[in-house]
Amino acid sequence: MLTVGDQFPEFSLTAVKGGPEGLKLDTAFIEMTEKTDAGKWKIVFFWPKDFTFICPTEIVAFGKIQGDFADRDAVVYGVSTDSDFVHLNWRLHHDDLKTLTIPMLADVKRELSEALGILSKSAGVALRATFIVDPENVIRFVSVNDLDVGRNPAEVLRVLDGLQSDELCPCNWQKGDAFIQLAA
Repeated sequence: MLTVGDQFPEFSLTAVKGGPEGLKLDTAFIEMTEKTDAGKWKIVFFWPKDFTFICPTEIVAFGKIQGDFADRDAVVYGVSTDSDFVHLNWRLHHDDLKTLTIPMLADVKRELSEALGILSKSAGVALRATFIVDPENVIRFVSVNDLDVGRNPAEVLRVLDGLQSDELCPCNWQKGDAFIQLAA
């Protein structure tokens, strides 16, 4: 599995756009690469399958704080191994996903998931992996959950705040808290 300090892999995937454009067949799809949103921090999170139970709770939670990520010059991408058409259908038929503002990328060939090393060996789908990638395309944070356990997007935001501070952040540090100061 790729980890902190590694380059995030190159990719080219079709995505269903976030927002109202992502709900119309003629405007829903866009090609995205690692160069999309160049120069920004990226939060890239993976879920196993569309039309499941835990996944929409996470996707909606990331969507609800997408503006907080944007305030920190970060973009959020959601990815699964389902197709772009499955993503669109899910958005159209799941009330909580109709207002989603983040793109849903389709890693149908599993190339990005394999390059990152996050495919479940037993299920053949992406694990619940989350990556924070800096503007130079370097992975700065990785978290991977078992298929049955959802993650906490607020914790991802907290870690992003810590990474962007370029300071020493103690346990449970929150933006605005004091940093660890080394004695001179």
